[in-house]
Amino acid sequence: MTSALSRLAALAGILPQYCDLEGVTHETGPETARALLAAMGLAAGSEAEAAGTLAALKVREAARPLPAWLVLEAGTAPVLRPTCGGAWRLELEDGTCHEGRAQDTLSLPPLPPGLHDLIIGGHRTTLLSAPPRLPLPPRGWGVTVPLYGLRDAETGGLGDYADLCAVTVGIGALGAGFVGINPIHAGFPGDPQAISPYSPSSRRRFNVAHLACPGEARTPGGALVDHAPAIAGRLACLRAAFAAIGPDERAALAGFRAAEGADLDRFALHQALSDRFGPYWSDWPAAYRAPDTPAVSAFAAENPDAIAFHAWLQFRAERQLGDIRVAARDAGMAHGLYLDLAVGTHPAGAETWADPDLFARGATLGAPPDPFAPQGQNWSLAPMIPQALAARGFRPLAEILRAQLRFAGLLRIDHILGFERAFWVPGDGPGAYVAMPKPALLAVARIEAARAGAVIVGEDLGVVPEGLRADLAASGILGCRLAMFDLCPEDWPEAVMASFGTHDLPPFAGWRQGSDIDWHARLGHVAPGRLAELRRCRADAVADLARRAGGEDVEALHGYLAATPARLVALQIEDLLGRTDQANLPGTVDTHPNWRRRIGPGSARLAQEPMLSRAAAAMRRSGRLGAGEVPTGPLEKGADPPANACHATVTIPVSASAGGSLRLPGQGTSQVTSGGDAMAKGKPEDDRIQEAAYHIWNREGRPEGKEEEHWFRAIEELQGATETGTPARAKPARKKTTAKPKKD
Repeated sequence: MTSALSRLAALAGILPQYCDLEGVTHETGPETARALLAAMGLAAGSEAEAAGTLAALKVREAARPLPAWLVLEAGTAPVLRPTCGGAWRLELEDGTCHEGRAQDTLSLPPLPPGLHDLIIGGHRTTLLSAPPRLPLPPRGWGVTVPLYGLRDAETGGLGDYADLCAVTVGIGALGAGFVGINPIHAGFPGDPQAISPYSPSSRRRFNVAHLACPGEARTPGGALVDHAPAIAGRLACLRAAFAAIGPDERAALAGFRAAEGADLDRFALHQALSDRFGPYWSDWPAAYRAPDTPAVSAFAAENPDAIAFHAWLQFRAERQLGDIRVAARDAGMAHGLYLDLAVGTHPAGAETWADPDLFARGATLGAPPDPFAPQGQNWSLAPMIPQALAARGFRPLAEILRAQLRFAGLLRIDHILGFERAFWVPGDGPGAYVAMPKPALLAVARIEAARAGAVIVGEDLGVVPEGLRADLAASGILGCRLAMFDLCPEDWPEAVMASFGTHDLPPFAGWRQGSDIDWHARLGHVAPGRLAELRRCRADAVADLARRAGGEDVEALHGYLAATPARLVALQIEDLLGRTDQANLPGTVDTHPNWRRRIGPGSARLAQEPMLSRAAAAMRRSGRLGAGEVPTGPLEKGADPPANACHATVTIPVSASAGGSLRLPGQGTSQVTSGGDAMAKGKPEDDRIQEAAYHIWNREGRPEGKEEEHWFRAIEELQGATETGTPARAKPARKKTTAKPKKD
């Protein structure tokens, strides 16, 4: 590259080279550099143009008294050294302001956690006041499930948030600390083929195709979900429900819109335009392809009800997700929902339409060539421009994380390698890596997780940049480890989430059979001459894992995972149910039924599958418990309840109310259903009774001075329930005692 072009590319963060999986070095060519600079909005078509752009950037940077952003430790009073003095103004996230004058140093008051702005000399510096490290979670476990596939074939249709609520409560009652699902970002309901959860329209908003709608017609289906009629029927049901909402819900919607502000209104406007012109704004008439045109303003003025409908869908989605969060908490789950943040957003979706200057144009995210994808990968996702993100004080990322963490106690960040560097692919030609502001991105993740009391998991699989895993561990962000590939789980660090595989890999039974190899052979992805070698290697891997796990079945696998040092273990429902086909086969769109497979049992019966109870027992034997401070076994009268128990199995149907929230029978009254089913599975009944009694004791409150009597009254109530088969509810005790169970 020429001198000016190479220096401009370096200043913009375009890396001059990278090494692939086989150790081969790839240089970033001048055409790639120019294309990526153009995608960032930096002119570099010629040497003179590159030199002019470089000079302008350097002049602008030299004028700054302080860098564009600084990461600081929350609670400390920083002392800064600007290059020039003058008046300064500190605008804290909560609206509080401080002012003063700086000379050689600038002393600030202690900073609370958050994103704050410091203005000096007319320049703004974002202060990312973050905790230095997130605490690691206790040893626990959970189950990952496909939301779309939670209905059995007899019920048909697409899994909804009511199904998810029922599954969460049922699995939580077994002692799991979380239930994980793929991303539930807003998608493209107008395109029945756009079903990948990893190619969203907006990561700030939620998928309304999974809304529970009272009165929705259900039609039996097959083993695969047929998304198009399921989504069409659900939207028709939701439109009818919106037309019938009463004054109370309209008032609640108005309050929601006022609280969410312009961001929600702009998203709802985009969705209304999508109803009119099609799902992708790049195909709209030119006058509507930007949010601030006269044509868009006129459309908004003429279609208030259409915009209100899409705002109401988001209102209802957040209400139903909030109900799941409460149900998980009431079930004693340590984390509740384990949500997933997609690595990027669709180039022609709501996120890029609403904020076009934040995203690169003419380049997409992807991955460099490797032995599995010799041509490289193009994920067709729009990258955020790092300089634009920094200029916005990293708030777009913070808002996306905050939206997810409002409902999730665990959040997985897909391909967190992108916090270090992201592989950008121009419209044509090879791609290159672009460096990202890693310290700032990690600080934003710590800030938002700390304020939500949540745990962050970073998907650090693939070609991991040197030092990234150490940085994640230093931040208290969990990495990922897969037993399918890692031969030494006993050496895993504590700060990881362990699992057998992922949604992009075959389930345990399918891996053992080589079903993924069969699929690749069927689709022509593998040369016929290599099949025998691949199957021989797979047989060796299967035998090796069986030897290390002490058995060939899935129970041996789960015991193996449970015994690892990993703080968290995620069990895949496909493994538990013996499924053979994977949810998604990378490199395919229509040739493999991606994101369509039902798991088999419906949401109401899933937690009663015997393998789930056996997996829960394996987790308990290794000291993995999914709840907070709850008892694990029988108690002697007068003793403190031990910490970290699982709750008794509870079978509770969930439905959507007319107001859009999810309702459990007896919700808010600590109701436990028993009667010869849940209480008697997998554990002596007395232990189950005491675990369920703790659930009641914990929810009903512990009157000062009466905690122990309240505890034993709960046990008595439940014992009566198991004899009569009626629901039980703990009642305040009347006798005074001295010994007390431990408080949370």
